Amino acid sequence: MPRKLRIAFIHPDLGIGGAERLVVDAALGLQKLGHSVDIYTSHHDPGHCFEETRDGTLRVHYVVPPFPRAIKGKLHILFSHARQLHLTSHLLSPSAPSYDVYFVDQLSTCIPFLRLGAHTRVLFYCHFPDKLLADGALPMDLLEEVTTRQADTILVNSKFTARVFKEHFCSIRTIPRVVYPGINLDAYKPVNVDASGSDITSILSDRPTLLSLNRFEQKKNVALAINAFARLRKVLPPTANSSLRTLRLVLAGGYDPRLMDNVKNLESLLDSTNKHGLTYSITTPSTSTVALPAFNTSSASVPGEPDILFLLNFSTAQRSALLTAPSTLALLYTPTNEHFGIGPVEGMVCGLPILACDSGGPTESVVDQPTTERTGWLRRPDSDVWAEALVEIVSMSDQERQQLAERAKRRAREKFGMEAMARDLESALQETVAMGPVPTPAFLYAILTLFLALLVYLVRTLV
Repeated sequence: MPRKLRIAFIHPDLGIGGAERLVVDAALGLQKLGHSVDIYTSHHDPGHCFEETRDGTLRVHYVVPPFPRAIKGKLHILFSHARQLHLTSHLLSPSAPSYDVYFVDQLSTCIPFLRLGAHTRVLFYCHFPDKLLADGALPMDLLEEVTTRQADTILVNSKFTARVFKEHFCSIRTIPRVVYPGINLDAYKPVNVDASGSDITSILSDRPTLLSLNRFEQKKNVALAINAFARLRKVLPPTANSSLRTLRLVLAGGYDPRLMDNVKNLESLLDSTNKHGLTYSITTPSTSTVALPAFNTSSASVPGEPDILFLLNFSTAQRSALLTAPSTLALLYTPTNEHFGIGPVEGMVCGLPILACDSGGPTESVVDQPTTERTGWLRRPDSDVWAEALVEIVSMSDQERQQLAERAKRRAREKFGMEAMARDLESALQETVAMGPVPTPAFLYAILTLFLALLVYLVRTLV
């Protein structure tokens, strides 16, 4: 019988996103297998997080850092490393509980300190090399590679990420092991609309619906969905079902007003909506503490039944309701070269046809093959090309749609279920723990401790 482990997750910002969803589901899966799990983070807003981190299902330790995310919009990278090291100093304090293994993702800076300071092995889950996601400086890129190399076990979320990892971390000889993100299938059951309350009824509609689940970040290219939707309305064949003339688009995702990228991107999406002559409305769930943005766009913002609904920081119930609604015809997944992309898997779990870009992780999750195997469409990110694919999708017969739904659900369950991910993670964690305690030369531990204290002091003085 596998040993029950005490596992500490270290994640920088426990908001709403694919990386956060993976961490939450990984923690839930391991907890279900009988392991003791704690999550440590430098930011956790109850109004901008997944419900399992708010309702007590998971133990979350929010260690408030003494310095901000940035100063006047700058030094993001420096402060992200400093905030994690502050979190690390909390974990290495004499009063902190001991763990059998640490699960670190996104930022690798803490790895050598955890290994040598706590004499404990570290597993690092790489969503994607951070040096390729941010405009960092060479010292920070080197720091990422050097600290990642210190991990005892390295996992990645897809074969695509594994190839990129090996290409850009040349000094790391370890071959990353692929563990696909898994999702909690039980969390995607149809919602009882009659008993669900206004948060659900206000976002559902009898109108045929196209759905996008993506954070409101520039790199997610949500504009592709808007442009393809506008084009689709113009190219629908005259023989199309009359109800398709009332198609609407729902853009749902995490939105953080602290991030200028989110703010500017949403404003750009609203401008694009206006230029296409489409109406829209913006809403958030009642539990959200994020205020609705007040952009100077146009009178296109309307109540009731707009062409496009912007749903910011959706709740779990809202997500499930949209994914399982009979009126939802497809899930649109717009990022290019996405590391993995949990969105297509969420759509497949609910039996939806997927339209995604033909690069990155979706090429591993979505099957774009002849009719007998198809679970979705993979197309280059061009609005005209996407509109052509959407014509095929919305024109499917009920029988074709049902057959695709069965294939998609089966593939998602067998390949991307939370149980499969939890078993793979458990195996990797057990192997990591079996390496034994980390030997620590006293002089090296002293140097690292001094460096950690000095860095925290220097960053505090900047504030």
